[in-house]
Amino acid sequence: MGMPQHDNQDPEQNIPKTPQRTAKPRLSKRRQLAYRYGVLAVAALLLVALVSFGVVEVAGGMKHVNVQQRPISDVLNMADQHQLKSVTLSGDDVTALGKNGQQYHAVKEAGQSVTEIFRRDHVSVSVDNGQENGWIGILIDVLFVGAALGLLYFVIRRTGMGGATTFSRSRARRFQETHPEVLFKDVAGVDEAKQELSEIVEFLTDPERFVAMGARIPKGVLLVGAPGTGKTLISRSVAGEAGVAFYSISGSEFVEMFVGIGAARVRDLFKEARDHAPCIVFIDEIDAVGRQRNSSNMGGNDEREQTLNQLLVEMDGFEKGTNVVVIAATNRPDVLDPALLRPGRFDRQVLLDTPDIRGRLAILEVHAQGKPLAPGVTMADLARATVGFSGADLANLLNEAALLAARDHRALIEMRDLDEAILRVMAGPERKSRLISEAEKAIIAYHEVGHAIVMRSIPGSDPVQKVTAIARGMALGITISAPAEDRYLLRRSELLAKLAGMMGGRAAEEIVFGDITTGASQDIEQATNLARRMVCEFGMSPLGLISLKNEADNSSTVSAETAAKIDREIAALVDKAYQTALEILRARREKLSLIAEHLIEVETIEGAKLDAMLLAG
Repeated sequence: MGMPQHDNQDPEQNIPKTPQRTAKPRLSKRRQLAYRYGVLAVAALLLVALVSFGVVEVAGGMKHVNVQQRPISDVLNMADQHQLKSVTLSGDDVTALGKNGQQYHAVKEAGQSVTEIFRRDHVSVSVDNGQENGWIGILIDVLFVGAALGLLYFVIRRTGMGGATTFSRSRARRFQETHPEVLFKDVAGVDEAKQELSEIVEFLTDPERFVAMGARIPKGVLLVGAPGTGKTLISRSVAGEAGVAFYSISGSEFVEMFVGIGAARVRDLFKEARDHAPCIVFIDEIDAVGRQRNSSNMGGNDEREQTLNQLLVEMDGFEKGTNVVVIAATNRPDVLDPALLRPGRFDRQVLLDTPDIRGRLAILEVHAQGKPLAPGVTMADLARATVGFSGADLANLLNEAALLAARDHRALIEMRDLDEAILRVMAGPERKSRLISEAEKAIIAYHEVGHAIVMRSIPGSDPVQKVTAIARGMALGITISAPAEDRYLLRRSELLAKLAGMMGGRAAEEIVFGDITTGASQDIEQATNLARRMVCEFGMSPLGLISLKNEADNSSTVSAETAAKIDREIAALVDKAYQTALEILRARREKLSLIAEHLIEVETIEGAKLDAMLLAG
């Protein structure tokens, strides 16, 4: 349960004041300087150790340049002959200095004392126990090992192999708030969302006005929408309008193979956000880390669950006056954990749907800026022809049209470029280079015309805009149909008409060729999915008004008997649609052959031409 709000507190105490910037940037700069000079110091230390080691070795080598190696018997004979001046004993090594200045080196027998022999021959004997210059070797060893360890430490820190200390750092990217690249004027087609988020901007710039009214700004805003509807773009525009720091990170960047790293990154992200408040934290694809917790997560040891728990704590534990707003985006709100969606964390959900005709027109006008359009090209006509397109689709459409015009070395973007760009966005580029036999061309033509005739013959079907037998993307041919206006509700009769239109291609193959091909595989898949939704979601079958959808984790809760009934109802709907398509095409057999043969010749038929050929006597 949420804590109650106390209205009797002093309003001045509740005013979120922008905290003073902490010394973190300065400390970060000092840390960078420390790293820089630390590396130089370690490198210098290592160089000194190497030079010292080299000097000692060279000095030792020079000392033995003029030393002659002799057997111990020769050295003893020279002592008897009074040719030696002094002898130095170091273990079993005997170094003798002759009266002529020549040095000799010999190795005596282990455990055999020769001191008395040299003393009788009046030779000065000294013993070297190895401690005279031992400290130099120890110092060199210490310097060498210390320098190597220090260099290894800095290399590990700089290359990101420093264990949990480096892994736990947040990977959020901070965008420059003083030079915003995206503002509200750059976002179109989502007026309601901009109105909701404009309150966030006003709060970050003038929080006192809201507090004076007893209002509390949402701590979190969840943007819900299909891919390409502008969730990330509108989040950037909020930061640009507010002029505050904007941290962007993906939900998948919190999850690592090491348990606890994700939670540490969450802590580091929010710590940095509080240090730079007021600011906005944007988490894209939050469903990657915010999925519902269940018993299959092995208790509390799962990395994703620990990360989610830490995110819940951070979002509910903001200090007063931090002015940190979390904006998250997802296209799967149904899989998010309920604890994440409760008020106090994500207080508000903003829906970004595919734009209507006015939204598409506004989006096209934004993206058409800077693109030379030919006379007669209007964005209104293009907006009517792009029903169901998202904002990203519309931006891609205009970009593709500009590329097509530039490819042909034309200075203006013409309507043919826009028409081709629509087909590219919907089905992919043309593949005219694919070699297709005449027999297969005929099958493709009859298949696509079968779709078009069935769609055109059933009331409630979407108008056919174009039929083409040119391969695009994975399709060998394509029939394009789109509603004349934006639709938000579909009647059962209209869904049955869609099913019949999907079956038109397979029905044409059977009627004309007496055989069927693999070309209808995608049609069958789409028809099956639509029929399943009619049975399991829309309640449009004899099974009744019940929801039979799978759970968020795609697990089914229906019994085997109910699943069998669902399969029978799906098959009945698809079979009925197939029979409807057969009846229509058999009744219009001559038109099917006439239009298909014309399609083989011209490869593409526009919707108006198709209607004229169907209605011609």
